[in-house]
Amino acid sequence: MGLLVNGEWKDQWYDTESTGGHFQRQDAKLRNWVTRDGSAGPTGETGFKAEAGRYHLYVCNACPWAHRTLIFRALKGLEEVISVSAVHWRMRENGWEFHPEPSDPHAQPATEDHLHGYSFLHQLYTHSLPDYSGRVTVPLLWDRKQDRPVSNESSEIIRMLNSAFDDLATNELPDMYPEELREEIDAVNEDIYHNINNGVYKTGFATTQNAYEEAFDQLFAALERTEKRLEQNRYLLGNRLTEADWRLFTTLIRFDPVYVGHFKCNNKRIQDYPSLWGYTRELYQMPHVARTVHHYHIKAHYYGSHDTINPTLVIPKGPEIDFDLPHGRG
Repeated sequence: MGLLVNGEWKDQWYDTESTGGHFQRQDAKLRNWVTRDGSAGPTGETGFKAEAGRYHLYVCNACPWAHRTLIFRALKGLEEVISVSAVHWRMRENGWEFHPEPSDPHAQPATEDHLHGYSFLHQLYTHSLPDYSGRVTVPLLWDRKQDRPVSNESSEIIRMLNSAFDDLATNELPDMYPEELREEIDAVNEDIYHNINNGVYKTGFATTQNAYEEAFDQLFAALERTEKRLEQNRYLLGNRLTEADWRLFTTLIRFDPVYVGHFKCNNKRIQDYPSLWGYTRELYQMPHVARTVHHYHIKAHYYGSHDTINPTLVIPKGPEIDFDLPHGRG
């Protein structure tokens, strides 16, 4: 995972020496908005009008942040409205690469860069921003018309997909961020983001024992809180499915195959939490969701990319997990 410094690519891992061994994620820098009529975003950001065929989404099928956007695209029926390019699961000295391997059935979802034919994702960042500085991440939402990026903040992209493209969507879906629940959704998101979504990374990328144990304890305390919430509620906010559920899901689906072993999040598996485990299966089994989950890419990316954690880059064969078992969440 490298970064750009004034437009120049640097193969540089996260600096944990200056933070006492703690992993600190940088905030996304590209924060414009697609809106239904092209008006400004919620806090005055530059607005882009929602139009069929205008936007392209760059993702990695292994990445939980990118996975959120693929789920919303699928749930809303926007596959014919917003096109996609998928980088390869392997991330090495050049960062995310476009490297399709059609001879390998596991790698079939990885594609070329359909818009510009670039080899590396960082080339897209400097395509219209030659002096860009920052991490080169997915997802990246691209405007074909202006040939420039719109946003690389997944939490905001899913809100654009939730409402801006309603006139173009083929599936009717309840609002995932309804006005009357926004305050509660935001509060749930805050806990889950810091302690679970990013908590697994803070645990796995910690480079001192104290930093690791602090993140570990916060992660499993949050999972216990969430388990108790789901003992009383079908979804995080009662019987109403919201964006908070999908933001949590992309971490849960990766937890047992990857985070337990690779990130040393081994206090419990998700399968050891009755409510979380049934909830994960229910969301997985919802229409259109399972086809957004690429199990091999998920496992291969983490074990095959982070040689600071897994120097051999050997990818484990297991575990076998049946996400199609009856979920019992009725």
